Amino acid sequence: MIVGGVATHRLDLSQMVMLKDNHIWSAGNITEAVRLARSAAGFSMKIEVECQSVEEAIEASAAGADIVMLDNFTAETIHSAAAAVKAVHPSVMIEASGGITEANMAHYMGPHVDILSTSSFTQGHLFP
Repeated sequence: MIVGGVATHRLDLSQMVMLKDNHIWSAGNITEAVRLARSAAGFSMKIEVECQSVEEAIEASAAGADIVMLDNFTAETIHSAAAAVKAVHPSVMIEASGGITEANMAHYMGPHVDILSTSSFTQGHLFP
């Protein structure tokens, strides 16, 4: 996996801020969740926001998220969604996640998707 360019998403909670639906709900909206995370984490910590729609992804990138995770998009919808976000915020990193396996991974790769995230390589495997 190292030779192929695979990296661990994060080893523990201190390596990156990841805002999920429960964090966004408790803050009231994505913009406020990113603002609160940035004030707590500081300027050097990356912030990623899990998004279920293009509108959420655009809000997250406008709020200052470093990485926008497009979660559970299909291989057919991921590319237009990623392109729409990059058109407005070209420097934000786009991560595709949810349902990605070795068998369908190639369909998620594209010019606007920066990161593919999958647990299919490690899920269910015991490591010493």
